Amino acid sequence: MKKYILDFIIEDNQHLSDIYSLLILKPATGDTLPEIHPGQFVQISIDDSKTTFLRRPISINYVDRNNNSMWLLVRKAGEGTSHLTAMPIGSVINIILPLGNSFSIPENQSDRILLIGGGVGVAPMLYWGSYLKEHGYNPEFLLGARSAKDILELEYFQNIGTVHISTEDGSLGEKGLVTSHSILKDRISMIYCCGPAPMMKAVAKVANTIGAGCEVSLENMMACGLGACLCCVENTVKGNVCVCTEGPVFNINQLTWQI
Repeated sequence: MKKYILDFIIEDNQHLSDIYSLLILKPATGDTLPEIHPGQFVQISIDDSKTTFLRRPISINYVDRNNNSMWLLVRKAGEGTSHLTAMPIGSVINIILPLGNSFSIPENQSDRILLIGGGVGVAPMLYWGSYLKEHGYNPEFLLGARSAKDILELEYFQNIGTVHISTEDGSLGEKGLVTSHSILKDRISMIYCCGPAPMMKAVAKVANTIGAGCEVSLENMMACGLGACLCCVENTVKGNVCVCTEGPVFNINQLTWQI
């Protein structure tokens, strides 16, 4: 799949909380966005940061073809992402895209499909869910966070399908981790998941227990996004592979997780 290095203008920067921002971007040239698949990511150059020399990988949250815009949900985790979330509307950022692979389409439209996101891991699930709905599927979502204020983009998910929620403090939805949510006691055909590694491994274990297929979107540390630096390597049944080129989406049967 062809990759591009393009300048984007920040059309909007919505501060969803103290640590999360939603950036809405448009190509600076006005050209049409390239083909982008759900599950792919971008590498962003943080040019004005004196301490950030490497590009930052960010999952693609949504692609709005009607407005020719791309959404990125960014969590402030360090100097680079803090600088990015503080950039004003009208700023120009340089991006390499689209990178990585994508989720696989379920076999049957009648299958019960559950998309699970924890924290900023909800990001790729919005675009994936909207894609599934457009192609005749009925995705459901399970969103997890520490508390109600940490549940992100709820209204957008509700516009796509049924949303189930777990919060650790019980302030919204069921109390506990996503893996203890009652929806996982129902018959599920396919699970897609993104979030912290311990959460994804726990979800993978549940998927095995209930006999559901499962794909996860890994969030390994990345520097180049092109398979050159080898810092995102993951051990699989076929040996070590670069998550940025062979992933970030993997079927759990490809991974060597002890589940």
